[in-house]
Order: sequence, then C-alpha cells, then structure tokens
Amino acid sequence: MLDEGYIKYESQWTYAPAPDPDTARLLEQWRMQLFAAGLIGHYPDLDIGYGNISLRAGDAGQFLITGTQTGHLNSTNENHYSLVTAYDLERNRVTCSGPLQASSEAMTHASIYDLDPSIVAVVHVHSKALWDKFRMQLPTTSVDIAYGTPEMALEFRRLHEETLFATQGLAVMGGHEEGLISIGDSIEQAATRVLSLLDRL
Repeated sequence: MLDEGYIKYESQWTYAPAPDPDTARLLEQWRMQLFAAGLIGHYPDLDIGYGNISLRAGDAGQFLITGTQTGHLNSTNENHYSLVTAYDLERNRVTCSGPLQASSEAMTHASIYDLDPSIVAVVHVHSKALWDKFRMQLPTTSVDIAYGTPEMALEFRRLHEETLFATQGLAVMGGHEEGLISIGDSIEQAATRVLSLLDRL
C-alpha cells in the first residue's frame, strides 16, 4: 500500500516570503521534465501528491525543497518552495521557512546532504515500473523502513557506506512503494540520472 504525502516529523515552520527565487527557477526547469515524465505527480484516488526535489541553497547545511503537497501542480514558482534551515534526527524535527511547509521527505533529503558535501541536489520520484524493475538491482533500502522517518535517514547512510549509492547516485526505497531517490553534484545530474532509467525499461 502506498504511504505518501504525510509529514511524519515535527515541522517547525515559519511562514516567510519566497526565500530564494533564483534557485526555485532552476529547480522548476528540471521539475517540469520530471512532471512530464510522470515521476512527479498526483494520485487522484488518494488526493495526494508525490515526488519532490531539492538543491543546496542559503547558508551551509541549508537547502530549498518543494513544499508539501505540490505534486499535482503542472508548474511551480518560488512560492511553492521551502528553505530547510536545520534538522534534528534524534528529535525527528525539521525547521523550515517560506510560503509552504517543506515536503514530507525533507528529513530524508537533509540526512542525504549530510552524507557528503559534494551532494548538491536530491530528487525523489515515484514510478511503479521503475520500482518493480530496479528494486534490488540498484541499492535498495530495507522493506521494513517507511519514508520520512529517522530510520529512513539512517538507512541512506548505510547505503552510502555499503553499496554503490555514493557513486551511482541512485537508490530504490524498498519500504516506500514506487519511491526512488537520485543524487548529484547538480540538479541536472540528479534529475538526468533518474530520467535515464526510463530508457532502460
């Protein structure tokens, strides 16, 4: 069963004007392609969105990420993003500011950025076809771990240390049906990596 769209961490959100319009515009260039490919979107029967992208921005350790429940939008602008300014894995807490709260996957994104300073962008998409084909072929998180949790954050550290995730930049979320993650040293690389999987179906 799909488990998507609900914030599972404590969100310390401060409403604020759009924090970084230039970065939002750059993210939108690639979000449009991911949306067109069906990798970001909306489940009408469940009335929840899926997929999110982020890019380092602001001060050290901060990043801009799509706001919660924006997957249904054909296009986004700076008002659909949130700046994550801090996170606390032990307390399961994310601090963010902007017009919207950060995506339900913000905890996972934050923990991935902590793995390596060379990781500049993170993309989370959904595809049943990709998930079915590449589960256990690509580095795959444990089936017992749900999205948006501290356990998922720790699981990506394991993948980074024990598998080819660090070099391939792609992983399947075994316990998050349809979910995949890609990383890169730019949003172009992160998005292109997951888009290229469609050619291998």
